[in-house]
Amino acid sequence: MNPIYRQTAFLTSAAKLHQAPDDSGYEVAFAGRSNAGKSSAINAICDQKTLARTSKTPGRTQLLNFFAVDEQRRIVDLPGYGYAKVSEGIKREWQGTLASYLEERKCLRGLMLMMDIRHPLKEFDLEMLNWAKHIALPVHVLLTKADKLKRGPASSTLLKLKKDLKNMDERFSAQTFSSLKRDGIDQAHAKLDAWFELTTPPSD
Repeated sequence: MNPIYRQTAFLTSAAKLHQAPDDSGYEVAFAGRSNAGKSSAINAICDQKTLARTSKTPGRTQLLNFFAVDEQRRIVDLPGYGYAKVSEGIKREWQGTLASYLEERKCLRGLMLMMDIRHPLKEFDLEMLNWAKHIALPVHVLLTKADKLKRGPASSTLLKLKKDLKNMDERFSAQTFSSLKRDGIDQAHAKLDAWFELTTPPSD
């Protein structure tokens, strides 16, 4: 585990792109369907319990939330998407801000996309992947809640997803992840390290 992620701290929230921090350094965005375990994944990756708020009400993240890893690097929690109970007006506004962020943010290095391992590649996931392909943005999928499946079915789901992703874009990759069991954190760190251009300090 790269200890740098433990120092991650909340920086600011933005309802519109012009409210975001300066477009410099490195950013990695986290996205996912509502209730895919995005906040839990961010907390696990940063080894903090309450960095990103988890909610039993899907669709609660309505802003772009920026977290500083260090002075040059940020994790960005994007609004959860695909939740039917959100009004159409708010949904359109989120999608507008989301589109602006993904398409215009020059410091954006990659997208971590959360999918519940029991329900991968839903309509909104495919929309995000097609969008990422269109703007040539690398994507790494975290198949969250992997503890909900036995090892065999989890491996089969991962293999099928990797094949589907490869057919879409060579820059897409995937892994299994469990915030509860803390499985997959080192692998997620390795991807973040690469996007952030970090060199992991040697272990003792």
